[in-house]
Amino acid sequence: MHVDAVRRFNRFYTRRVGALRAGMVGSPYPLPEARLIYELGRRRQCTATDLGEELDLDPGYLSRLLQGLRRRGLARAERSAQDARQSLLSLTAKGRKAFRVLDTRSRDEVAGMLARLPGGERSRLVEAMGTVESVLEGKPSSSGEISLRAHRPGDIGWVVSRHGAVYAAEYGWDERFEALVAEIAAKFITELDAARERCWIAEMDGEPVGCVFLVKEKNTVAKLRLLLVEPRARGTGLGRRLVRECIAFAREKGYRRLVLWTQSNLAAARAIYKSEGFRLAKTEKHASFGVRLTGEYWELKL
Repeated sequence: MHVDAVRRFNRFYTRRVGALRAGMVGSPYPLPEARLIYELGRRRQCTATDLGEELDLDPGYLSRLLQGLRRRGLARAERSAQDARQSLLSLTAKGRKAFRVLDTRSRDEVAGMLARLPGGERSRLVEAMGTVESVLEGKPSSSGEISLRAHRPGDIGWVVSRHGAVYAAEYGWDERFEALVAEIAAKFITELDAARERCWIAEMDGEPVGCVFLVKEKNTVAKLRLLLVEPRARGTGLGRRLVRECIAFAREKGYRRLVLWTQSNLAAARAIYKSEGFRLAKTEKHASFGVRLTGEYWELKL
């Protein structure tokens, strides 16, 4: 059963990425030659032994492939200055041009494939690929390290999409919540006061797993907004870390109060706010996002 599943996936994936086409990504080079060109372009210089180990190729087959590239003026071999018994392989100017074409077309092809997927599905795909790689290589699936950075192009769309998906899945909120998040995020970008407002994006293994925004409510009042931690990053202390970043930034910029609006059923977030010194100022029942809620207004004196 497992063997059949793996073989079925292999057939699917080789077809999906065009591994059996006559030329990779519309180039005149079949897959083995394209892989050699890519590895030589990536490494700049290497020995045939290094290439064979990286690509797991039979030495005789590798030698024939390299001879073909050299005959067409794509690759060259030079005697190593450190060890005269070895030759260092590299691409010629013609070969580097071929490498750039292959690299660009491959990136464009993958980007096109990913663009057809919703943001959440892209994350699932990349995470699943990482799992396959780590299991087969016998490596841990995740370093577990989380870093924070400022927002950049593409992040705001992720913030909106993931708020909508996570709150729909976990609390049953409808698309009107996603619309509210989109309004808040758009206003942050169009009216950004970079000196006194900020967005933090948390990353794990190169993928966003959390965010929080601090915006100016008044000259002396800042507002914490759009705190989100992806399910796979929960239990790491990320939510508290993001809140503390907001508090430290607000104090540094001279705000006297930090306020926020949340809902009574968001237990994890409420626990963080309470433990970090926020106090509940008032509550308000309302019907929003397709459900009945109790809104809560919290504040922290800085």
